[in-house]
Amino acid sequence: MKAFLKFFASLKLAIVLLIILAVASVVGTLIPQGRSAAEYAARYGGLAKPLIALQLTSLYHSAWFLALLFLFALNIIVCTLTRLGAKLRRAFRPRIAADPKALADLTVKDRFRRNLAAAEAAAEIRAGLARHHYRVRGGDAENRVFLLGRKRVLGWFGADVVHLGLLVILTGAIVTGLGGFRTNLSLKEGEVREVPRAGFSIRLDKFETEYYPQGGVKDWKSSLTVLAGGAAAASGVVEVNHPLSHGGFSFYQTSYGWDWDNPVVELVVKKKSDAAFAKTLRLKPGERAAVGDPAGTEAVVRNFLPDFVIGEGGQAESRSPEPNNPAALVEGWQGGEKVFSGWVFAKYPDFGAMHGARETDLAFELKSYEAGQVSVIEAARDPGVGFIWAGCLLITAGFFLAFYWPPREVRVVVEGAAGKAEVTAGGTAAKNREAFAAEFRVLMDELRRSA
Repeated sequence: MKAFLKFFASLKLAIVLLIILAVASVVGTLIPQGRSAAEYAARYGGLAKPLIALQLTSLYHSAWFLALLFLFALNIIVCTLTRLGAKLRRAFRPRIAADPKALADLTVKDRFRRNLAAAEAAAEIRAGLARHHYRVRGGDAENRVFLLGRKRVLGWFGADVVHLGLLVILTGAIVTGLGGFRTNLSLKEGEVREVPRAGFSIRLDKFETEYYPQGGVKDWKSSLTVLAGGAAAASGVVEVNHPLSHGGFSFYQTSYGWDWDNPVVELVVKKKSDAAFAKTLRLKPGERAAVGDPAGTEAVVRNFLPDFVIGEGGQAESRSPEPNNPAALVEGWQGGEKVFSGWVFAKYPDFGAMHGARETDLAFELKSYEAGQVSVIEAARDPGVGFIWAGCLLITAGFFLAFYWPPREVRVVVEGAAGKAEVTAGGTAAKNREAFAAEFRVLMDELRRSA
């Protein structure tokens, strides 16, 4: 048991755990949390799988991070409890008696005589200490009267209050790690999306992107309505760092994107045999339009990918939602028969080619593409946030007690017989000893003047 207490009360253990938690938090800040496996694969390539396996992509909810928080909390609890007993005894069960010789050896001290009986001198000294807001306890033994005056006793517990605040914050972090939830919702204007684990939905009424004169994004604004049971329960404009809260969830504006499921694609149709022939078509995926050739061919855009790449299994897919390599899958139909198909690329117009059962004289270029913007809203449930705020308040209070409310203690021994009292006094202070010494001198001068 002693070995257990010694290990978990160790300052070295606290420092090691703090370093590990700090490094882990830096990693969790550098690596985006809670994204899809495809996004991590696009960002980190071959490193994505080990990052996911090590739970570095959901670090604050990982078992090993929560275990570190638990160990740190245990270290604080043991460290606090092993020292708390002595502090409580000192604060609430102090030793009243004092040795006059020991008081005479203190840095802050004084000695004088009073022409009073010891009990009467002690009563005046007690009253003088009380005027300076000291709480006084007394006792007597062998023709001596002992007085102990103290104030700001709670200052001894400043570090313990800080420790309690840390424990409350760690509790909030563990509660959030176990029960917290974050997810990104992409919404088009007018779209309603159910919020997972919430029991209500949100609707995007309007989305605006503000730009700087130089062209950079200045701000995103999403007008949201919370729908519960089909009726509006709350509404507001969400901006970066200005979330909307409802039902224990907070909604943050994180980004924006494009509605690549419903783009408008502009194709230029050409003929290999007629350099002067060119026809422009504007199509949405699935729409058909005649290209104007004698065979009555109709073109259809079957698919559009903003960032074309050949994925696993040889299937075409989009590496990211950014338009880094836009491509459209174009098909040619004559009546009810598909006669050719092929991918055409905006950045590589000569790379695309049509393939099919029949040779075609037609060639296609992906001239442009348009898509409506979507707002990316993060829905976050953080059940530990109340604990964290309470812990921060406790830490602030603890620092105030430790640095601005230091305890002060004055001990007095009154000895005397036949109407003459010998007074020996000494004092100690945890901090700001110069101010305490000045107060002690004023107190002693007052006691002398009352002689």
